Amino acid sequence: MDIKFLLPIFLAASILVSGCTSSPTTTTTTAPTTTIPATTTTTATGATTTTSSTTTTQASVKEFSITASQWKFEPNTITVKQGDTVKLTLTSIDVTHGVSIPTFGVNKQIDPGKTATVQFVADKKGTFTFACSVFCGAGHSGMTGKLIVE
Repeated sequence: MDIKFLLPIFLAASILVSGCTSSPTTTTTTAPTTTIPATTTTTATGATTTTSSTTTTQASVKEFSITASQWKFEPNTITVKQGDTVKLTLTSIDVTHGVSIPTFGVNKQIDPGKTATVQFVADKKGTFTFACSVFCGAGHSGMTGKLIVE
């Protein structure tokens, strides 16, 4: 067999394997804190009313990069706080996949070599399964992960 024929196959396999070993990234963006100062109001009858100051913190945005490949998601478990906005950047490295999280209305297809983004608010506490929503081969039914909302 001619070695020139094997070289392109070897290079393609090396690139594919190197893409599988990259580590996922997680980014957290904390939303600003708002402080409403205390106020004192005096009525026409001379009575005073004081409102105490209030500090509110908006939920943060949690960003995750998830790689889909036959037949797994990496990472396959993500944890957020209730009320967080969750932004998932999804990449498929082999065939068309999908990600479905029915509780939060997520169902997104990811074409091979492409990236797709979904965003939702994790407004319910619990552990929720996410799964591949596009048939991707023999191991499709086991292609799942967990979203933990604390």
